[in-house]
Amino acid sequence: MTQDLHFPTPFAHDHPPVISVNELEEEQLSFGQKAADRIASTVGSWRFIITQSVLLTVWVILNVTAYLQHWDPYPFILMNLLLSTQAAYTAPMIMMSQNRQAIRDRLEAHNDYLINQKAEAEIRAMMDHLVAQDQALAEIYRHLRQLDAQLRNGAASAGGQA
Repeated sequence: MTQDLHFPTPFAHDHPPVISVNELEEEQLSFGQKAADRIASTVGSWRFIITQSVLLTVWVILNVTAYLQHWDPYPFILMNLLLSTQAAYTAPMIMMSQNRQAIRDRLEAHNDYLINQKAEAEIRAMMDHLVAQDQALAEIYRHLRQLDAQLRNGAASAGGQA
């Protein structure tokens, strides 16, 4: 008497496809947000720092040596005014870019959570199938051992009659 083998129903992939938060977010950016991102990436680069350092060094050298003309003599009040103006405008733009990045990070974290939930459901389904296969293999093995025992008993009884 053999036991019927039972397997779970196949896993239904009924979840929506995975979305790209990067593409979704890029489509919704306003001109100001794109500009803030560009400014933040430019000001936060070594190229900008080196270029600005070279320009400031040239500014100081030209004004100290009076090679051309003293347009900003020491203590370089015009240079300080320009740097303060630059800082006054770039700092809020960098903060806008950072705030938007924080929102994007939250979206990515939520998207990762959704993907992890989908993966967990699929792993659970695979584990259910593996358990069913283990049970089926154990039943098949038990059945084969019974058949082997019956064949040995049949061969022993046939050998005793001959």
